[in-house]
Amino acid sequence: MCSIAGILFKHDKHPDLGMTTGKLLTEILDATSHRGPDSCGWGLYREVQEKQIRLRFFLSEGEKAKDDISTIKQLLLTYDATIISEKVEGESYALILHYEGNVKKLVSGLGQKVALVSVGNSLDIIKDVGLPYEVSKNYSITDFDGHHGLGHTRLATESGVHPDTSHPFWAPGFSDICAVHNGQITNYWIMRRRLTRQGMEFQTENDTELIAVYLAYKMSLGSTLEDALKTSLEDLDGTFSYLVATKDSIGYAKDKLAAKPMIKYEDEDMIAISSEEVGLNRIFPGKAIDTTEPAPLTYGIWSRVGPGNASLSA
Repeated sequence: MCSIAGILFKHDKHPDLGMTTGKLLTEILDATSHRGPDSCGWGLYREVQEKQIRLRFFLSEGEKAKDDISTIKQLLLTYDATIISEKVEGESYALILHYEGNVKKLVSGLGQKVALVSVGNSLDIIKDVGLPYEVSKNYSITDFDGHHGLGHTRLATESGVHPDTSHPFWAPGFSDICAVHNGQITNYWIMRRRLTRQGMEFQTENDTELIAVYLAYKMSLGSTLEDALKTSLEDLDGTFSYLVATKDSIGYAKDKLAAKPMIKYEDEDMIAISSEEVGLNRIFPGKAIDTTEPAPLTYGIWSRVGPGNASLSA
Protein backbone atom coordinates (compact mmCIF):
# COMPACT_ATOMS: atom_id res chain seq x y z
CA MET A 1 0.00 0.00 0.00
CA CYS A 2 0.88 3.65 -0.47
CA SER A 3 -1.05 6.88 0.05
CA ILE A 4 -1.50 9.80 -2.31
CA ALA A 5 -2.60 13.38 -1.60
CA GLY A 6 -3.41 16.45 -3.62
CA ILE A 7 -4.53 20.04 -2.96
CA LEU A 8 -5.46 22.69 -5.52
CA PHE A 9 -6.94 26.11 -4.79
CA LYS A 10 -8.90 27.26 -7.80
CA HIS A 11 -8.65 31.01 -7.24
CA ASP A 12 -5.91 33.40 -6.20
CA LYS A 13 -7.43 33.93 -2.76
CA HIS A 14 -7.22 30.79 -0.62
CA PRO A 15 -10.07 29.81 1.70
CA ASP A 16 -9.04 30.23 5.33
CA LEU A 17 -8.46 26.70 6.63
CA GLY A 18 -6.02 27.73 9.33
CA MET A 19 -3.13 25.89 7.65
CA THR A 20 -0.67 26.55 4.84
CA THR A 21 -0.84 24.40 1.71
CA GLY A 22 2.25 22.51 2.86
CA LYS A 23 0.67 21.89 6.26
CA LEU A 24 -2.57 20.65 4.66
CA LEU A 25 -0.69 18.13 2.51
CA THR A 26 1.39 17.01 5.50
CA GLU A 27 -1.71 16.47 7.63
CA ILE A 28 -3.30 14.31 4.91
CA LEU A 29 -0.10 12.26 4.65
CA ASP A 30 0.25 11.87 8.40
CA ALA A 31 -3.34 10.66 8.71
CA THR A 32 -2.72 8.01 6.04
CA SER A 33 0.91 7.14 6.88
CA HIS A 34 -0.16 3.66 8.02
CA ARG A 35 -0.44 2.92 4.29
CA GLY A 36 3.23 3.79 3.69
CA PRO A 37 5.54 4.34 6.67
CA ASP A 38 8.86 3.99 4.81
CA SER A 39 9.26 7.34 3.04
CA CYS A 40 7.32 10.38 1.96
CA GLY A 41 7.45 13.28 -0.45
CA TRP A 42 5.83 16.43 -1.78
CA GLY A 43 5.58 18.02 -5.21
CA LEU A 44 5.22 21.75 -4.48
CA TYR A 45 4.40 24.35 -7.11
CA ARG A 46 5.96 27.70 -6.32
CA GLU A 47 5.68 31.06 -8.09
CA VAL A 48 7.14 31.18 -11.61
CA GLN A 49 9.83 33.78 -12.25
CA GLU A 50 10.79 34.67 -15.83
CA LYS A 51 14.02 33.04 -17.04
CA GLN A 52 14.48 31.22 -13.75
CA ILE A 53 14.38 27.50 -12.99
CA ARG A 54 14.46 25.49 -9.78
CA LEU A 55 16.75 22.51 -9.32
CA ARG A 56 17.06 20.11 -6.43
CA PHE A 57 19.76 17.46 -6.02
CA PHE A 58 20.28 14.55 -3.65
CA LEU A 59 23.47 14.84 -1.61
CA SER A 60 25.80 12.15 -0.33
CA GLU A 61 26.16 11.67 3.41
CA GLY A 62 28.69 13.52 5.56
CA GLU A 63 31.68 15.31 4.08
CA LYS A 64 30.98 13.93 0.61
CA ALA A 65 28.06 16.36 0.37
CA LYS A 66 30.54 19.22 -0.05
CA ASP A 67 32.15 17.42 -2.98
CA ASP A 68 28.71 16.95 -4.57
CA ILE A 69 27.95 20.67 -4.29
CA SER A 70 31.32 21.58 -5.79
CA THR A 71 30.71 19.20 -8.71
CA ILE A 72 27.24 20.65 -9.32
CA LYS A 73 28.56 24.21 -9.39
CA GLN A 74 31.33 23.30 -11.81
CA LEU A 75 28.84 21.59 -14.12
CA LEU A 76 26.48 24.56 -14.09
CA LEU A 77 29.28 26.85 -15.26
CA THR A 78 29.49 24.86 -18.49
CA TYR A 79 25.80 25.61 -19.20
CA ASP A 80 25.98 29.40 -18.67
CA ALA A 81 23.68 29.08 -15.68
CA THR A 82 23.91 31.71 -12.91
CA ILE A 83 23.03 30.77 -9.34
CA ILE A 84 20.53 33.21 -7.82
CA SER A 85 20.03 31.39 -4.52
CA GLU A 86 21.11 28.13 -2.92
CA LYS A 87 20.49 26.19 0.27
CA VAL A 88 21.09 22.77 1.78
CA GLU A 89 17.90 21.23 3.17
CA GLY A 90 17.92 17.82 4.81
CA GLU A 91 19.71 15.51 2.39
CA SER A 92 19.27 17.79 -0.64
CA TYR A 93 20.71 20.88 -2.32
CA ALA A 94 18.17 23.37 -3.73
CA LEU A 95 19.03 26.04 -6.29
CA ILE A 96 17.32 28.80 -8.23
CA LEU A 97 19.13 29.56 -11.49
CA HIS A 98 18.98 32.21 -14.15
CA TYR A 99 18.99 30.02 -17.25
CA GLU A 100 17.83 30.68 -20.80
CA GLY A 101 19.09 27.53 -22.50
CA ASN A 102 17.49 24.19 -23.38
CA VAL A 103 16.16 22.57 -20.20
CA LYS A 104 16.13 19.06 -21.68
CA LYS A 105 19.80 19.36 -22.64
CA LEU A 106 20.67 20.68 -19.18
CA VAL A 107 18.84 17.85 -17.43
CA SER A 108 20.36 15.19 -19.67
CA GLY A 109 23.87 16.47 -19.02
CA LEU A 110 23.49 16.89 -15.27
CA GLY A 111 21.65 13.60 -14.82
CA GLN A 112 24.64 11.63 -16.07
CA LYS A 113 26.92 12.96 -13.32
CA VAL A 114 24.83 14.06 -10.31
CA ALA A 115 21.61 12.93 -8.62
CA LEU A 116 18.73 15.17 -9.68
CA VAL A 117 15.51 15.25 -7.67
CA SER A 118 13.62 17.65 -9.91
CA VAL A 119 13.88 20.60 -12.30
CA GLY A 120 11.11 23.06 -13.01
CA ASN A 121 10.03 26.63 -13.52
CA SER A 122 7.70 26.17 -10.54
CA LEU A 123 8.00 22.50 -9.49
CA ASP A 124 10.07 21.62 -6.42
CA ILE A 125 10.09 17.97 -5.36
CA ILE A 126 11.10 17.19 -1.78
CA LYS A 127 11.30 13.56 -0.64
CA ASP A 128 13.15 11.51 1.93
CA VAL A 129 13.05 8.45 4.14
CA GLY A 130 10.87 8.86 7.24
CA LEU A 131 7.38 9.82 8.38
CA PRO A 132 5.63 13.01 7.19
CA TYR A 133 5.94 15.11 10.36
CA GLU A 134 9.64 14.29 10.73
CA VAL A 135 10.56 14.93 7.10
CA SER A 136 8.35 18.03 6.93
CA LYS A 137 10.35 19.68 9.72
CA ASN A 138 13.67 18.92 8.02
CA TYR A 139 12.55 20.63 4.81
CA SER A 140 10.27 23.42 6.12
CA ILE A 141 7.30 22.05 4.19
CA THR A 142 4.78 23.97 6.30
CA ASP A 143 6.26 27.27 5.06
CA PHE A 144 4.92 26.51 1.59
CA ASP A 145 1.60 28.24 0.86
CA GLY A 146 1.29 27.96 -2.91
CA HIS A 147 -1.81 27.22 -4.93
CA HIS A 148 -1.35 23.48 -5.35
CA GLY A 149 0.79 20.44 -4.66
CA LEU A 150 0.93 16.65 -4.38
CA GLY A 151 2.03 14.32 -1.60
CA HIS A 152 2.83 10.64 -1.09
CA THR A 153 3.79 8.08 1.53
CA ARG A 154 5.40 4.83 0.40
CA LEU A 155 5.41 1.22 1.52
CA ALA A 156 8.44 -0.31 -0.22
CA THR A 157 7.51 -3.52 -2.04
CA GLU A 158 9.80 -3.90 -5.05
CA SER A 159 12.82 -1.74 -4.20
CA GLY A 160 14.72 -0.58 -1.16
CA VAL A 161 13.91 2.29 1.16
CA HIS A 162 15.93 5.24 -0.15
CA PRO A 163 15.22 8.91 -0.88
CA ASP A 164 15.49 8.31 -4.64
CA THR A 165 12.85 5.55 -4.58
CA SER A 166 10.38 7.84 -2.82
CA HIS A 167 7.60 9.67 -4.65
CA PRO A 168 6.81 12.07 -6.34
CA PHE A 169 8.54 11.49 -9.66
CA TRP A 170 8.92 13.91 -12.52
CA ALA A 171 9.55 13.60 -16.25
CA PRO A 172 13.28 14.33 -16.84
CA GLY A 173 13.68 17.24 -19.21
CA PHE A 174 10.06 18.37 -18.97
CA SER A 175 9.53 21.11 -16.40
CA ASP A 176 6.63 21.08 -13.99
CA ILE A 177 5.14 17.61 -14.56
CA CYS A 178 5.14 15.24 -11.59
CA ALA A 179 3.13 12.25 -10.43
CA VAL A 180 2.27 10.22 -7.34
CA HIS A 181 0.82 6.74 -7.57
CA ASN A 182 -0.69 3.91 -5.59
CA GLY A 183 -0.58 0.57 -7.39
CA GLN A 184 1.51 -1.19 -10.01
CA ILE A 185 2.01 -0.71 -13.75
CA THR A 186 2.38 -4.28 -14.98
CA ASN A 187 3.48 -3.43 -18.55
CA TYR A 188 6.23 -1.13 -17.26
CA TRP A 189 9.10 -2.54 -19.33
CA ILE A 190 7.11 -2.64 -22.56
CA MET A 191 6.05 0.98 -22.16
CA ARG A 192 9.51 2.09 -21.06
CA ARG A 193 11.14 0.59 -24.15
CA ARG A 194 8.55 2.30 -26.37
CA LEU A 195 9.13 5.67 -24.75
CA THR A 196 12.92 5.30 -24.79
CA ARG A 197 12.79 4.66 -28.54
CA GLN A 198 10.98 7.99 -28.84
CA GLY A 199 13.84 9.80 -27.09
CA MET A 200 12.39 9.95 -23.58
CA GLU A 201 14.75 9.55 -20.62
CA PHE A 202 14.42 7.77 -17.27
CA GLN A 203 16.39 8.20 -14.05
CA THR A 204 14.99 5.20 -12.16
CA GLU A 205 13.14 1.93 -12.67
CA ASN A 206 10.09 3.09 -10.72
CA ASP A 207 6.73 2.68 -12.44
CA THR A 208 5.51 6.05 -11.14
CA GLU A 209 8.27 7.74 -13.10
CA LEU A 210 6.89 5.95 -16.16
CA ILE A 211 3.51 7.64 -15.62
CA ALA A 212 5.10 11.10 -15.53
CA VAL A 213 7.26 10.38 -18.58
CA TYR A 214 4.31 8.92 -20.51
CA LEU A 215 2.13 11.98 -19.86
CA ALA A 216 4.99 14.36 -20.71
CA TYR A 217 5.57 12.52 -23.99
CA LYS A 218 1.91 12.71 -24.99
CA MET A 219 1.77 16.41 -24.15
CA SER A 220 4.99 17.05 -26.09
CA LEU A 221 3.14 15.76 -29.17
CA GLY A 222 0.35 18.26 -28.66
CA SER A 223 -2.09 16.35 -26.46
CA THR A 224 -3.79 18.19 -23.64
CA LEU A 225 -3.36 16.83 -20.13
CA GLU A 226 -6.95 15.58 -20.33
CA ASP A 227 -6.24 13.71 -23.57
CA ALA A 228 -3.07 12.18 -22.09
CA LEU A 229 -4.96 10.97 -19.01
CA LYS A 230 -7.56 9.37 -21.25
CA THR A 231 -5.04 7.45 -23.37
CA SER A 232 -3.16 6.35 -20.25
CA LEU A 233 -6.18 4.25 -19.31
CA GLU A 234 -5.79 2.43 -22.64
CA ASP A 235 -2.00 2.14 -22.68
CA LEU A 236 -1.07 1.41 -19.04
CA ASP A 237 -1.90 -2.00 -17.58
CA GLY A 238 -2.24 -2.80 -13.89
CA THR A 239 -4.10 -1.65 -10.82
CA PHE A 240 -3.54 2.02 -10.13
CA SER A 241 -4.85 5.31 -8.86
CA TYR A 242 -2.56 8.19 -9.69
CA LEU A 243 -2.37 11.96 -9.48
CA VAL A 244 -0.39 14.21 -11.81
CA ALA A 245 0.29 17.92 -11.50
CA THR A 246 1.43 20.62 -13.90
CA LYS A 247 2.15 24.28 -13.22
CA ASP A 248 -1.58 25.10 -13.09
CA SER A 249 -3.53 21.81 -12.84
CA ILE A 250 -4.02 18.53 -11.03
CA GLY A 251 -5.31 15.44 -12.81
CA TYR A 252 -6.19 11.88 -11.84
CA ALA A 253 -6.79 8.50 -13.42
CA LYS A 254 -8.12 5.19 -12.06
CA ASP A 255 -7.88 1.81 -13.75
CA LYS A 256 -10.88 -0.36 -14.60
CA LEU A 257 -10.68 -2.46 -11.42
CA ALA A 258 -10.48 0.58 -9.09
CA ALA A 259 -8.81 -1.54 -6.42
CA LYS A 260 -6.70 1.39 -5.22
CA PRO A 261 -8.80 3.96 -3.33
CA MET A 262 -8.98 7.68 -4.00
CA ILE A 263 -11.35 9.97 -2.10
CA LYS A 264 -12.01 13.57 -3.10
CA TYR A 265 -13.64 16.66 -1.68
CA GLU A 266 -14.50 19.56 -3.97
CA ASP A 267 -16.19 22.91 -3.57
CA GLU A 268 -16.10 26.19 -5.48
CA ASP A 269 -12.72 27.11 -4.00
CA MET A 270 -10.65 23.93 -3.88
CA ILE A 271 -10.14 20.25 -4.58
CA ALA A 272 -8.59 17.95 -1.97
CA ILE A 273 -7.70 14.30 -2.59
CA SER A 274 -6.58 11.52 -0.29
CA SER A 275 -6.32 7.73 -0.37
CA GLU A 276 -8.66 7.54 2.63
CA GLU A 277 -11.38 9.74 4.06
CA VAL A 278 -9.42 10.05 7.30
CA GLY A 279 -6.94 12.21 5.40
CA LEU A 280 -9.62 14.69 4.37
CA ASN A 281 -11.17 14.67 7.85
CA ARG A 282 -7.80 15.79 9.20
CA ILE A 283 -7.93 19.06 7.23
CA PHE A 284 -11.60 19.71 8.06
CA PRO A 285 -11.63 18.79 11.77
CA GLY A 286 -15.07 18.47 13.33
CA LYS A 287 -16.89 19.15 10.06
CA ALA A 288 -19.16 16.89 8.04
CA ILE A 289 -17.88 17.02 4.46
CA ASP A 290 -19.37 15.58 1.29
CA THR A 291 -16.78 13.26 -0.28
CA THR A 292 -16.92 11.04 -3.34
CA GLU A 293 -14.73 8.37 -4.93
CA PRO A 294 -14.10 8.48 -8.67
CA ALA A 295 -15.57 5.54 -10.56
CA PRO A 296 -13.47 2.84 -12.26
CA LEU A 297 -11.84 3.72 -15.59
CA THR A 298 -12.21 7.47 -15.16
CA TYR A 299 -9.95 10.48 -15.35
CA GLY A 300 -10.31 14.18 -14.66
CA ILE A 301 -8.52 17.50 -14.24
CA TRP A 302 -8.90 20.57 -12.07
CA SER A 303 -7.24 23.77 -13.22
CA ARG A 304 -6.49 27.21 -11.88
CA VAL A 305 -8.44 29.17 -14.47
CA GLY A 306 -10.13 31.78 -12.29
CA PRO A 307 -13.69 32.05 -10.98
CA GLY A 308 -16.18 29.52 -12.24
CA ASN A 309 -13.80 26.74 -13.17
CA ALA A 310 -14.93 23.17 -12.79
CA SER A 311 -13.54 19.68 -12.82
CA LEU A 312 -13.36 17.95 -16.16
CA SER A 313 -13.93 14.20 -16.04
CA ALA A 314 -15.08 11.33 -18.17
